[in-house]
Amino acid sequence: MKKIGIITSGGDCGGLNAVVKGVAQMANKFDISCFVIPNGYAGLYNLVEFDRLVQLTPERIDSVNSNAAGSEAGHSRVKIRKIDDEKKYQRIKEGLEKFGIDGLVISGGDDSGSVMIDLAENGIQCVHAPKTMDLDLQTYSVGFDSTVNRIASFAEDIKTTGRTHNRIIVMEVFGRYAGHTAFRGGVASEADAVLIPEVPVDFDALYDHCKKTFMHRVATSDVKAGTYLILVAEGLKNANGEELVDEAAGVDAFGHKRLAGAGKYVCTQLSKKFKMDSEITDFMKHEKLFVKGLYEIPEVRSVAPGHLVRCGHSSVYDVNFGKEAGAAAVVLLQNGKSCVTVAGVSQGKIQFVDTKEAIKQRHVDLGMVAFYEQMGLCFGRLPQESKLKLEKRKGLIERMM
Repeated sequence: MKKIGIITSGGDCGGLNAVVKGVAQMANKFDISCFVIPNGYAGLYNLVEFDRLVQLTPERIDSVNSNAAGSEAGHSRVKIRKIDDEKKYQRIKEGLEKFGIDGLVISGGDDSGSVMIDLAENGIQCVHAPKTMDLDLQTYSVGFDSTVNRIASFAEDIKTTGRTHNRIIVMEVFGRYAGHTAFRGGVASEADAVLIPEVPVDFDALYDHCKKTFMHRVATSDVKAGTYLILVAEGLKNANGEELVDEAAGVDAFGHKRLAGAGKYVCTQLSKKFKMDSEITDFMKHEKLFVKGLYEIPEVRSVAPGHLVRCGHSSVYDVNFGKEAGAAAVVLLQNGKSCVTVAGVSQGKIQFVDTKEAIKQRHVDLGMVAFYEQMGLCFGRLPQESKLKLEKRKGLIERMM
């Protein structure tokens, strides 16, 4: 192993520059030359056309800021298998041979990981450094901690607007098939409700919780001020378990349908219920808020921080994990491993799993959902009884004490 390439792929997020830096630092330690293959799999496919690649020498890598989100290597959403070129894998190999690259470190999520499996099956040695802010891989993935901290910060901040205007605020965040970001961001920001793909929404249950909580806050406030905050994952499902998709928008490079706006959908459903509820009219009049024709029900507003949760700065945890995952990937390549995913480094030992297993989707634990329901957090359904039990583990307790 004399030369390796680094590719980052999929969505941008925190911790990726730490992966790039970790790869380069460990490669340089072993006298392995490390090169950036820019712009993800698009760059890899077109590698044979490049005249030169940027080498991550100690001097060049010194200018990469691990704490900055995004990636020095750039991204694209390209599925190699779908390229209309029957010689695409041979073209990629010719590009690698042109620059003498012996192996690849690829940082990406499940879609990027599936492409990496294709590359490995076509004889290209590569190791996967897990990256996705959705946290839906079987391993921890770079980007989640950075993203969920930003979500929680934005959600906490928007409460000031909500309370000032007595609004119900619906914040939509990323999370198509798994609701980890909405769930953990909602817990940390002390949201009142969290709507995730794993729990189809019963809007009657959500409305009842929203109405009672909002009315209580306004009624008990000496300045008649209150708000209600909902975090909703973009992959929200209605009570029938159906995704809210825009059928006219087509699909992306990996075949995923475009989503239709979960936040606005929740706003519409709640506003309809407010309008049909005579108790709300009575409440607004009693609290001296009612203005006929202008202000008859509480306002329900949606906000979507979108890519703001991906950008900016990386969390300390993601910088640490990113560097470790990148460096560990180099060691695995050097030891002849391919088509494996770095799971972590513990007590100086590198942990890894087959990438085919790593990219299997992980969903929010419904047992934890029920646990938080006992503490009053609404998930758009009637609360379920928590099945968590206190396990008596005397030996463990004695050792810890």
